[in-house]
Amino acid sequence: MKIRLMCPEDYDEVYNLWTVTEGMCLRNYDDSKEGITKFILHNPTSNFVAEENGQIIGAILCGMDGRRAYIYHATVKPEYRRKGIGKELLNAVYGAIQQAGIRKNGLLVLKDNHVGNEFWRACGWQERTELNYYSINMKLQEEDENTPK
Repeated sequence: MKIRLMCPEDYDEVYNLWTVTEGMCLRNYDDSKEGITKFILHNPTSNFVAEENGQIIGAILCGMDGRRAYIYHATVKPEYRRKGIGKELLNAVYGAIQQAGIRKNGLLVLKDNHVGNEFWRACGWQERTELNYYSINMKLQEEDENTPK
């Protein structure tokens, strides 16, 4: 098993892994090939896959804005879990974050994703209960232009 940087060509295999991962929250544009390619190109040193025998068995996305790092879509195939692969992926991300000089990191996990919540707690992450998370979906201009009238 080896950990390596994720590249846009990994998209189909990584996306298939995400779609079979319970508790994964995928979005139409953000998690499309175009969206993930854009994310990887913007964060070329902080997204990783775990490979065994040429097959991707785990993946983790991490984006950095210069002040904070955020982890997205971390998963390992169920049959490979509890073998340290998730922690190896996370350590690869930690190395990229430290290289960038960033100290504060965040991530979101759905409340009913028990496997994910258990993993992050076991890795030393602390749940924040004192804040509210808000989001808004912005339409892209090209979506507006392509919308039938």
